[in-house]
Amino acid sequence: MSAFKKLALAATAVALFAGQAVAEDKVVNVYNWSDYIDPSVLESFTKETGIKVVYDTMDSNEVLETKLYAGNTGYDVVVPSNLNLKREIAHDVLQPLDKDKIPNLKYAWDKVFSALSTYDPGNKYAVDYMWLTTGIGYNVTKAKERVGDMPMNSWDIVFKPEIISKFQDCGIYFLDSPDDIIPSALRYLGLNPNSKDPKDIAKASELLQSVGKYVKKYHSSEYINALANGDICLVIGWSGDVLQARTRAQEAHDKSPDKPLVDIGYAIPKEGALISFDSFTIPKDAPHPEEAHAFINYMMRPDIAAKNSSFLSYANGNLESQKSIDPKILNDKSVYPDDATMSKLFTTTPADAKAQKLWTRTWTKIKTGQ
Repeated sequence: MSAFKKLALAATAVALFAGQAVAEDKVVNVYNWSDYIDPSVLESFTKETGIKVVYDTMDSNEVLETKLYAGNTGYDVVVPSNLNLKREIAHDVLQPLDKDKIPNLKYAWDKVFSALSTYDPGNKYAVDYMWLTTGIGYNVTKAKERVGDMPMNSWDIVFKPEIISKFQDCGIYFLDSPDDIIPSALRYLGLNPNSKDPKDIAKASELLQSVGKYVKKYHSSEYINALANGDICLVIGWSGDVLQARTRAQEAHDKSPDKPLVDIGYAIPKEGALISFDSFTIPKDAPHPEEAHAFINYMMRPDIAAKNSSFLSYANGNLESQKSIDPKILNDKSVYPDDATMSKLFTTTPADAKAQKLWTRTWTKIKTGQ
């Protein structure tokens, strides 16, 4: 055999070996909310399983839903919230879970998964990752300067013009989420927070427009750093996000103790608040379903679920994990509410196509003030 042929065969062997190595690389593509996982958990998952995580972040359920309906997202694990989860199941864009491949489901918290079954009957498609409430986040110092010792645990703070206006100068954000804001307004008005009646939605819209001129921005993630940095002082936000802001503010103060601490509080309104669930699901056309199941199973390991909750200040759907969660988080009633508060939390269901159009128009009107 000529030297040239030997060289050519060697090159071919190297190419084939390289191709085989690439083919054997294991990967899971995850699409999750921003600032919503302990980065060290992704590192340990790869170290323990050999599966590389390609991790993208999203800012809204609407973007995720658009991607899923279009198909070929390339994602293996996505994390919709409850209302979108129900719609996505109905549109057949998610695949049923193979629970034999998720043995850590034995640690599931029955109370949470039972509530989740409202959106996923039989818990066939989704595994709860975190659950949360929608309430009021605030800068403690600036709130006291503006409203004194007024309790912050009432929707009055954000829905009474004469009160919310006092916070305009220091910055107010609302979630860019009609599914959270409109039901909260309905509850405040003494109406059914799950109402789809156009008359009720009009009343909620009128209320929200009356305070909208005081809102600096509608956004579902920027408020975390804005609160932590002291750039804003009042939000309607998600419980864990506000408490993440509190942690970041404390960390910033620890690094620069000469600067005043930005003290942040979170309140679940006494009138009642929305409880929501963010869950792991697998798109129907996921390119790596085996790796997706491995990822979800890993996240349901009690020590891993505890690590994420301790890092995020969110409650999770893993009962066993509570043995390992940071006591400051587990004993914080704004994260894990007491029974009396839990009894006032409510869920909602998705609107049908006709009501959804009204919902979308109403939200645009609220945000633009037109």
